[in-house]
Amino acid sequence: MPNTPQCAAIYARISQDSEGTAAGVGRQVEDCHKMAASLGWTVAGEYVDNDISAYSGKRRPEYERLLDDLTHGEVDAVLVYHLDRLTRRPIELEQFLAVIDTAKVRHVRFVAGHSDITTGDGLLVVRMLAAVAANESASKSRRVARKQQQNAEEGKPHRGSIRPYGYRSDFTTVDPTEAEVFRAMAQRVLAGESTRSVATWLNDNDHPTVTGARWRSGTIRTMLLNPRYAGLRAHRGQVVGPGLWEAIIDEATHRKIKAAFAERASSGRRAPQRYLLSGLLRCGRCGNRLFSSPRADRRRYVCLSGPDHGGCGRLTVTAPPLEAILAEAVLYRLDSPELADAMTGRTSTDQRTRALSAELDTLTDRRDELSKAYGDGLITMPEWLTARRPIESGIEQTTRALARLTNTSALTGLVGTGNELRTAWNTLNLDRQHAIVKAVLDHAVIAPGRAGVHTVELERVQPLWQN
Repeated sequence: MPNTPQCAAIYARISQDSEGTAAGVGRQVEDCHKMAASLGWTVAGEYVDNDISAYSGKRRPEYERLLDDLTHGEVDAVLVYHLDRLTRRPIELEQFLAVIDTAKVRHVRFVAGHSDITTGDGLLVVRMLAAVAANESASKSRRVARKQQQNAEEGKPHRGSIRPYGYRSDFTTVDPTEAEVFRAMAQRVLAGESTRSVATWLNDNDHPTVTGARWRSGTIRTMLLNPRYAGLRAHRGQVVGPGLWEAIIDEATHRKIKAAFAERASSGRRAPQRYLLSGLLRCGRCGNRLFSSPRADRRRYVCLSGPDHGGCGRLTVTAPPLEAILAEAVLYRLDSPELADAMTGRTSTDQRTRALSAELDTLTDRRDELSKAYGDGLITMPEWLTARRPIESGIEQTTRALARLTNTSALTGLVGTGNELRTAWNTLNLDRQHAIVKAVLDHAVIAPGRAGVHTVELERVQPLWQN
């Protein structure tokens, strides 16, 4: 053996640390220190990957740092509790051997197993052990996958380390307070509010997440699209049947939420930044959409001409007074008998929603199957493009139809709240105000003003309400 190592590295790893105490890796490190002392080696550093599998192929930051330090001569020996702590993949073992061979590192010891990679026989044993560890991991993965599939088919909940929001620690009992917040989140999104605005509302009103972290848009989107909240059990991204727990929202609401997000994705619509009536105004001269167009310190809506906008370019209206007029009209409309009668007279859209949702799922599956056929080389690119066009067209049309049905239910929680909202209107963020206006107002036509008159006269504004 060459000289005694002066900069030995200890590597420790464990696949699962359900309690988060790092006790398993702590014991490995302790045993490696004892071996280093018995060998007379000096330990230069510890490299610990806690709660990370060595078989899944996921990145192991500390393992990568160890390889980098070996490559650059920062360490000259490695201590590991057992080979399967170092790796469970034969290809990864060969990569490790290549690194230490290039770096001329000859000191690698294991507390358990006593495998010696400096001899041909020892290296053979190490490779055999790596193959056995890989087979054990593969067998375990198959058993776990089969058990997860069985649990899904039986409707049992998937139990992670963190309980789902809205449910207690048994993953099945509904938490009434959180469930009510979740329903409010769903209602706001269906009314047209963005997930960014919902996150702001949750954070500002001290509704904590399960972990106590601040709410983020992506978290809210993932939650609202999760079928478990409609009492559905999903496995590998597909709903396999009803779950053995109480739903927080019904399936119709879940489908409408999916349609709302799909419509936003296809339209590319973003939340308004400074203008309450973005996308809701039309020119009384040419019928074209009015666009926000600030000038100095004055906000305006303008009919823009040119190839990118196509308007007449002959109508401008000052934003603040127009927004005040239409906001008041919307709040009055919410308390009007006409709107209440319209809501009462509406027929249920649940059956139509179910049919469209099933059609959308079928079209999406066909698109995925087509992509797989191209990926497997069963069809050519021209064939893929030809077959894809009608499917994409069907998806777009079905998504729009679902979105229209979703919009018809956006007013459900708002009718009769005009007076209450009027009191709190100035405290609402712009995104929330826009969502309320959009739920009531389809659009408003702005007639040309009189020459020399810069105020917004009421007779210039013609609102067209949502049906």
